[in-house]
Amino acid sequence: MQQQEVIYAFVRELEVRMEHPLKIHQHDEYYTIFPEDKDYILIFYSKNASHRIDSSLVRTFHIDIDQIQTSSSKILHRLSALLGRGKAIYARQTVVARIDKKVAMEFQQEHHLQVALPGKYRYGLFCNGELISLAVFSGGRHMRDIPETERSFELLRFCHKSDLRVVGGLSKLIRALAKDFNPYNIMTYVDKDWSQESNLTTLGFAATGTIPPQRFWITNGERHYIANEQNLQLLQEKYPQGYLKHNSGSTKLVLIL
Repeated sequence: MQQQEVIYAFVRELEVRMEHPLKIHQHDEYYTIFPEDKDYILIFYSKNASHRIDSSLVRTFHIDIDQIQTSSSKILHRLSALLGRGKAIYARQTVVARIDKKVAMEFQQEHHLQVALPGKYRYGLFCNGELISLAVFSGGRHMRDIPETERSFELLRFCHKSDLRVVGGLSKLIRALAKDFNPYNIMTYVDKDWSQESNLTTLGFAATGTIPPQRFWITNGERHYIANEQNLQLLQEKYPQGYLKHNSGSTKLVLIL
């Protein structure tokens, strides 16, 4: 399908999920999609879009056309959950347990938008024997700004099963890690394409910095991270039909335990 057809088909399906109509405004390099009350806004960027658009709305979601083409279902599920349409399950209804790398990787590949990571420690929430939520952590690291004997852990990935919201789920997963390893703090990075004000602050996380936008070379439905200019040149030579994209960067958050 052509770019416009892909976007309109996506919006029609989202309207069904949200149970309200959405307005579509087409611009030169992007589309804006929002409900009548403008409670949230989606900004879909075309292949030739050169920059991200500023929005005053807290609930603004920035999505590139290649992501819709390759991960349409995941994006629909995630938007449904973030906008309150997912089925809610309470953490008290679940059991927390360590899970192996294979299970964690498969769960991420099915439900997470970003590349799956094995991490060092993996915890899952189970409801009636089914894995419905996952957190992947790094091993403990010594950081210069914490006591010599303490260790910091990174929350690398966190996701629920599609169309579900596990209320209190992340808190329960963090408590499980804390019980096993007693970390000094837990840090994570929140994608600003999807979150201008992270709800992790309600758990006690505090913003401590930002990461500049990351660049990607897009080709054949794949995103190749660009580490530096030399890397970009190599990607351009290897995939001459590709094109350049960047995200909005990330916010670094830290939870002191």
